[in-house]
Amino acid sequence: MSDAVVELIRQCTMGRRPRVGVVLGSGWGGLIELLHDAVSLPYADLPGFPSTRVPGHEGALWLGRVGATEVAVMSGRQHAYETGEVTGMKLPLKVLRDLGCEALVLTNAAGSLRPDMPPGSLMALEDHLNLPQRSPLVGEEGAGRFVGMSHAYDPDWRSQAQRLAAARGLSLFQGVYAWCLGPQFETPAEIRMCRFLGAHAVGMSTVPETIWARYLGMRVLALSLITNMAAGLSAEQLSHAHTLAQAQAVSSDASGLLADILASC
Repeated sequence: MSDAVVELIRQCTMGRRPRVGVVLGSGWGGLIELLHDAVSLPYADLPGFPSTRVPGHEGALWLGRVGATEVAVMSGRQHAYETGEVTGMKLPLKVLRDLGCEALVLTNAAGSLRPDMPPGSLMALEDHLNLPQRSPLVGEEGAGRFVGMSHAYDPDWRSQAQRLAAARGLSLFQGVYAWCLGPQFETPAEIRMCRFLGAHAVGMSTVPETIWARYLGMRVLALSLITNMAAGLSAEQLSHAHTLAQAQAVSSDASGLLADILASC
């Protein structure tokens, strides 16, 4: 099916060949306004692309340009908590790779486990904890499924992102992201466990996409927009509406940095 979708996208976009793929999470949608010569294709028009039922996730594929870099931007993703499966992003990411994307930027909104990384902060993932121990590679055949994850998040690309953040006067933390299945938020006890295991932020996405992208041979950069302190670390009441509101407050800085990263590729 992926070949047919790739051909459909090329027909609709005059044969554009993006070099970098992007998956936009909550708070990162401002990147769309920074695209040049952009074409939008609703997921509903692309066979095999996920329906998005989460507020804040548009459900469209954008092909455009940031600086001289041709990009393919997924505005919205399917989360494992929507279906119970971790395979919802397999075909879309394979389509991005087959369109020409050799690199992938994943973005998300996350809760902080660090007192010195408050809401409004940005964090580049240097590693992750796959707490549900679920993998999109289950069912794949051959030796390629045994993907090394020692450098799942490209260290050189992460260093470049830090330099670009500093040029903007922004701090870009580096840390370990703990993936929890959701959709419920974590308990204070679960957050204490995550901190004990070495996590610095927690969220409900990104890790399945990273595993699949590495299987496809794509280098990965992942960025978290910190929207709240995790359960038990503050008195705030957590909700998805709260996450969206906090993300919107710092969306401009996050999207501007993301545009700089893409333009430098």
